[in-house]
Amino acid sequence: MKSVMVLTAVTLSALLVIPLVNLAAAATGEKEYIKVRNEVWNLFFRMTTAAFVVGAVVSGTIIWLVWRFRESHPKNKNPTKWETGEEVH
Repeated sequence: MKSVMVLTAVTLSALLVIPLVNLAAAATGEKEYIKVRNEVWNLFFRMTTAAFVVGAVVSGTIIWLVWRFRESHPKNKNPTKWETGEEVH
């Protein structure tokens, strides 16, 4: 769980820092104008790509869980002690 939180923090910071570096670099040069419209669309497409990647990982994980723990899986043929009604110590 801790690694997921760290990975999320690193990803969000990278998504926020990279555009700011571009804006700062463009602002320091003489007579270089920042095209805000282009930067907004660039950020939108980056966030869209990140959302698709996260969605693919989540849906892949759900598909794997459903496939792994299906009722017809050989490891799930025998009922557990909770399903048979035996006492659990």
